[in-house]
Amino acid sequence: MTATDPAVIGLAQGWCALSLLHDRIEAHIERALQVHHLSVREYSLLGVLSKQHDGEGGHLQMKQVADAVVLSQSATTRLVTRLEDRALLERYLCPTDRRGIYTNVTPAGLQLLEEARPTNDAALREALREAATKPALAPLVHAVESLQVPIHG
Repeated sequence: MTATDPAVIGLAQGWCALSLLHDRIEAHIERALQVHHLSVREYSLLGVLSKQHDGEGGHLQMKQVADAVVLSQSATTRLVTRLEDRALLERYLCPTDRRGIYTNVTPAGLQLLEEARPTNDAALREALREAATKPALAPLVHAVESLQVPIHG
């Protein structure tokens, strides 16, 4: 395949459209979540960590959290620290492995997540509705709307 191969051109155009859709959605949700003093990444992190439980395998390691919120481990650690400073998260030592550190959402973090969820959901629906009016993005919007996949494992 060469750079002028129609398959490569089509693939590149598809990737650009997908990237554009993602960026538009993320920017729209980012603006909407400002009313709650949350970023998209902060909201996502609170959402991922709120699904943890105390049973077997119930707590995520920092690498798993980083993968779930699509950040590097160092960026995830900085994000956790910022939310911990705002009393939305707390860290504590694993009771069975003193080297392990768990991160949990505090009651204040859970409350903020619940308050922000309708804003996030409405912004997502609005961004998708707006993107569906663009011919290059409409097929991707329909594909996203038809997906039924579990999020964050």
